[in-house]
Amino acid sequence: MSSENTESAATGDRLELAPEAAFPAAEKKGFWKKLRRGLLMTHTELIERMDAALDGRAVVDEETLEFLEESLIACDLGVETSLELVERVKENVRPTDVKDLSRLRRILTDEIAVLLDDAPQPPSLGPEPTVTLMVGVNGVGKTTCIAKLAHSDQLQGRSVLLAAGDTFRAAAIEQIALWGERLGVGVIRQRPGADPAAVVFDALQAARARRIDHLIVDTAGRLHNKSHLMAELAKIRRIVDREAADWQRRTLLVLDATTGQNAIAQAREFMRVAAVDGVFLTKLDGTAKGGMAVAVARDLRLPVLYLGVGEGTEDMVDFRPREFAAALFG
Repeated sequence: MSSENTESAATGDRLELAPEAAFPAAEKKGFWKKLRRGLLMTHTELIERMDAALDGRAVVDEETLEFLEESLIACDLGVETSLELVERVKENVRPTDVKDLSRLRRILTDEIAVLLDDAPQPPSLGPEPTVTLMVGVNGVGKTTCIAKLAHSDQLQGRSVLLAAGDTFRAAAIEQIALWGERLGVGVIRQRPGADPAAVVFDALQAARARRIDHLIVDTAGRLHNKSHLMAELAKIRRIVDREAADWQRRTLLVLDATTGQNAIAQAREFMRVAAVDGVFLTKLDGTAKGGMAVAVARDLRLPVLYLGVGEGTEDMVDFRPREFAAALFG
């Protein structure tokens, strides 16, 4: 096969975040700055709606809780998740807490952290070579997410190779080749219309020969009603399982946070045909629907692994459940 190669637990009223020693000071500051910027719109929307729900009320009663529930649903935490959160608030809140918004926010922060921590987590990646398949519909920002992952690897001293597995769109091949050029990362590609599985096969051989640490594979944007494209994804998975049996393998589903609950529906369709290991939630900075990360964890039982908080390659943060909850309501 020929290819063209271009070169913490919640206690009382306080949320315990990760220990300070867990992250260097500079990393912690940068992480919080990016996370808070990414969640600014969602945070503002939530707090404004909570203020409106509690305004002028003397006690926390059923009507107050209904307003709170509507506020959570409006920020795309999902109906079932919002109902569960309100029930937990009801169990922990005091009638007079209507006058103490900060306490209500702490209760919600703690409960959301618990929900997020409860989602299954994939095994931690070790130092062994890794192949990551990026899946998701067109327009969610898969290629940009690939660039962010590659850039993060480079900062950690890991070698990266990209595979242009979306051969259905010439523009997709050109886009990933451009990112490879910008980052100084090799890209394995073929002509438009080529067999994506052949591209992946070539990329795996090249990655093994070059002793690459991380191979990241782009795939065509697939809709749930495109059965032939779903079959192609299954074929790619078989190639990866066969040719990289001794590698760490994972499939990341890219979801666009701006689409809210529609993204949840997309995720359900992908999960029917692919073993999704985690979610890369992107475009978080451009929406007030960031609460959908909670719905992904609670409703889909999928871990959110990365957040896209801007357009640059550096605008990505690892998903840390407790810090996310604190930034959402803190």
